[in-house]
Amino acid sequence: MQAEKRFSEKSIKLLRTEIADADGNEVFALGFLGDSGLVDRIEVLARGNESSVLVISKKMEGADVFIHNHPSGFLTPSDNDLAVAGRAAEAGIGAFIVDNRVEQVYVVAECIKRRKTEKLNGERIIAALEEGGAIAKALPAYEKRQSQLDLMALIIRGFNEDALAAAEAGTGVGKSFAYLLPAICFALANDERIVISTATITLQQQLFEKDIPLVLSGMKKNMKTALIKGRGNYLCRRRLWDTLQEPFLDDRDNDELRAVLAWADTSKTGSRSDLSFLPADGIWSRICSDSENCMGMRCPEREACFFMAVRREAADARVLVVNHHLLFADLAARYEGAGYEGTVVLPPYNRVIIDEAHTIEGASTSFFSEEFSRLGLFRHLGRLYRRRVNPAGLLVRLANTALGRDEADEFIDKAAEIIQRIRDGADSLDQAALELCVKEGVFRLTSARQNAVEIALVPHLLALQKELTSLCGMIRETFEKLDEEQEDDNTVWEIKAILRRLDSIGAVSRALVEFTEAPDKVMWIERHRGGTGGDWASFTISPLDVAAVLKESLFAPNKTVVCVSATLSIAGNFNYWASRSGFGLSEDRQSLTGIFPSPFPYASSVLLAVPQDAPLPDEPAYRSFVDRAAAELASSAGGSALILFTSYDALKSAYAASRPVLEEQGIRCLKQGDDDRSRLLDAFLKDESSVLFATDSFWEGIDAPGDTLRLVILCRLPFKAPNDPVFEARCEALEKQGISSFMELSLPESVMKFKQGFGRLMRRSSDHGVVAVLDGRLVRKRYGDFFLRSLPATQRSFAPFSTVLREAERFLYPPSKV
Repeated sequence: MQAEKRFSEKSIKLLRTEIADADGNEVFALGFLGDSGLVDRIEVLARGNESSVLVISKKMEGADVFIHNHPSGFLTPSDNDLAVAGRAAEAGIGAFIVDNRVEQVYVVAECIKRRKTEKLNGERIIAALEEGGAIAKALPAYEKRQSQLDLMALIIRGFNEDALAAAEAGTGVGKSFAYLLPAICFALANDERIVISTATITLQQQLFEKDIPLVLSGMKKNMKTALIKGRGNYLCRRRLWDTLQEPFLDDRDNDELRAVLAWADTSKTGSRSDLSFLPADGIWSRICSDSENCMGMRCPEREACFFMAVRREAADARVLVVNHHLLFADLAARYEGAGYEGTVVLPPYNRVIIDEAHTIEGASTSFFSEEFSRLGLFRHLGRLYRRRVNPAGLLVRLANTALGRDEADEFIDKAAEIIQRIRDGADSLDQAALELCVKEGVFRLTSARQNAVEIALVPHLLALQKELTSLCGMIRETFEKLDEEQEDDNTVWEIKAILRRLDSIGAVSRALVEFTEAPDKVMWIERHRGGTGGDWASFTISPLDVAAVLKESLFAPNKTVVCVSATLSIAGNFNYWASRSGFGLSEDRQSLTGIFPSPFPYASSVLLAVPQDAPLPDEPAYRSFVDRAAAELASSAGGSALILFTSYDALKSAYAASRPVLEEQGIRCLKQGDDDRSRLLDAFLKDESSVLFATDSFWEGIDAPGDTLRLVILCRLPFKAPNDPVFEARCEALEKQGISSFMELSLPESVMKFKQGFGRLMRRSSDHGVVAVLDGRLVRKRYGDFFLRSLPATQRSFAPFSTVLREAERFLYPPSKV
């Protein structure tokens, strides 16, 4: 066939030039159809010869045809050509072969005519949230918010223009509806799947159970949506039955397992959150769904599998509501070679909305990290083998299945010996690691500490890796003696999953030994306070930088990525977040940004109170000042206060000083650490006059509207602790480039968190209260202006503490007018 029947003149010339530049060798390219139906744009993937092997699946997204030349001029497809064409077809694109002059073309597979994307009608969608609109009518307490409508207009552009969008939406803007309405309209119009990712399960559930149904109801539309959690949240029936059959179960464990079994018979979801009680982590980890233990189609419980039911729901859904961890698990697998066309962790998609997007650097760093500890290792070993009255565990069951009696006894004895050596070695490693952590609680492996690492840690790490390799090898040798039917035994699958985890621990041990060869990684040891078992150490490896990975895995392959949060900018600038998240690295993509201020009346309803005589945190009087000021401010407010700290030691000191004063007035004091986070927050919300003393996790995600919260005290500007190993390594990397780590990392990160803490106060337009900052740096240091310029306009009291205390009380309880 003549090439001009499939290619435009421009694309023929370009392809001909590329082939000539490759000295007539094979060129592999993607073609994109123009309005004429001809290939009008060429994107070259690689140049090589017939022995070249290309991984093309990751690059095919959005193309119309895969093209390569035959230097021989003989265009009949080879077996390899047909295999590549098959892969192209799986990606939904055609396959062409051309000669070196691009005069002839052999059509192995025709291009699939792509459906034209139906753009959103912005005016019509925005009208639905204006007064009298379909969605506005469905809202129980509607009020027009111009910033919400402006935000929606930006998001509509993101969909219509296949763009990246970052939006800072202040508290009360109503960002959920601003992105849900365009997302749902786009999914309905184009039959495309859209993923909405959040940082918390609470927001996931609100979107899925409340907000999405309200939007669909207002639109009078039906559409399949799905809420997806990580598979570890779902019960695995097969693993539950298998665990119940283990001999020598503790009575307590057996009771919990029986209770889960009874619940499973009636549960529709199998989700851990639906249980009326909270199983111990050690129990749940043995019975939850797990990718490494999953038998797939060979599982006897596959028809009743809770997780597979969720996957079936997801496959039919147009909107998926997920959390960041699950999204990153899917993106990582696709980026590492699984491709973007099929189901991996999630079904395929190419449009993503990320809520609470200020967290994605931290969430992705956590996801891409590896770690192990003595306690985790012992849990795996205990599953394999334990001895109480008699030997028990998975290895005992394996030996009884696969080996004769004498051989089984020998196998168990040998495994028990190796496992004991691993336990002893892990204890020795732990002790050595704890000694290194004795001063700060954290020890980062750096070139300056190479000698200490080689003396104290390396021998223990190498010994541990050696014994793990020995144990895993011995067990795998036993697998070779199994017949085909025994290979599908539940016990074998459980052991294989544990072996993969032991392999991972061995790999982390080796990486720690060779830490100087990985400058792009941060490796450290951390001391954890234990109970009766004593302190223990964790060993962690994290990426130094995630921006490039996020660019390539999230922003580059997806047509639309919308990032929204209440805190993305510093003094009106997105540069810090954009550079850390990978958003700012996508220079070849259209990027839209916007700041949409809160409609709440901060100027009249919030007092920002800063004592000008507050000591600086490095001054001796600072701790006693905070202890006294926190108590007096909370007392004058009559409670209803959230007091936020950056360290637990400071929290304990202020709590000890304040509690007698406040409880004498009938004000209940709650302290983080005395109960789990959800119960503590619930107690705070129910007791309107209570005071909650809290640290890191309470600086964001707390929603306490009304008189429950009238006073927020930020005791210290939330600069990252200098001994945070990842933060420290990132600062060092910037300094090596001649960049100020304080201005480029420490300060902007602190401002972002400061904004989150400030945002705890005003949750409804009717809220009214005081935010007090007890850190003198806010008004005495030049950089304090960065913090102040990042906040909305408020009433201010910048004065000596005695004046601040009086003005705060007057603001909360204004004198009655005569």
